[in-house]
Amino acid sequence: MNRSASRSWWKTAAGLLLTAIMLFPVYWMLNVSFTRDQDMRKSPPDLFPVNGTLDGYRKVLDEQLPYLGTSLVIGLGTVLLTVALSAPAGYALAKLRPRGGGVLNFVLLAAQMIPGIIMAMGFYAIYLQLGLLQSVPGLIVADSTLAVPFGVLIFTAFMSGIPGELLQAAKTDGAGALRTFWSIVLPMSRNAVVTVSLFAFLWSWSDFVLASTLAGGGAHEPITLGIYHYIGNNNQEWNAIMATAVVASLPAAVILVLAQRYVAAGVTAGAVKD
Repeated sequence: MNRSASRSWWKTAAGLLLTAIMLFPVYWMLNVSFTRDQDMRKSPPDLFPVNGTLDGYRKVLDEQLPYLGTSLVIGLGTVLLTVALSAPAGYALAKLRPRGGGVLNFVLLAAQMIPGIIMAMGFYAIYLQLGLLQSVPGLIVADSTLAVPFGVLIFTAFMSGIPGELLQAAKTDGAGALRTFWSIVLPMSRNAVVTVSLFAFLWSWSDFVLASTLAGGGAHEPITLGIYHYIGNNNQEWNAIMATAVVASLPAAVILVLAQRYVAAGVTAGAVKD
């Protein structure tokens, strides 16, 4: 019993140590965001913001809010488009089983292996012809291409676990494929919906390659470009830079904490039924 308790204590201690090491950059980002400019080059540096300041956060509110608003619009638009495309596709692959479904699954997997910079160059050439460069809708469509293949795979795996008898009963009652999907399959797949929505939002919120290629220099730029421009223009004001990074991290962190229960069920789609 004592030996078992000793092993458990060491495992807990090792886990806490590894967690602290991984989260230290996050803590240091918070620390620097409250540190005054004159204390930035102290040696050794302060482990805590002894003489803390909110100047960095004031500059965020003054200069970065438009970028945050643009990122929020792009993130929500990407979520809506991704779910609207991937949920029906996943339902078709899981339950309607069209011809060539296996090939389509392979194509979706292969699409996720394409480097983002290659996709960005392809979108640039297309958007140049269509006049969609430096536009929010164009960036939403581009970001959705990263999330839709993942979303289709998640929805397919999750919806495959829905009992066929339930769908057959709906068909017997006169419901068509569309009505069955909307009234039965989609409500039962809320864990998958939350999972796909979360990852789609995170991908679009943190995207830099597509944003810099397709929206750089435009009137509406996301927060990743806001941070990039801010670093270039104010490379000595590290508290303001880190404050911007903290504020940009908050929406994703809050959403992840609130949705973690659904995400845990969604990523184990084939093994856990709702």
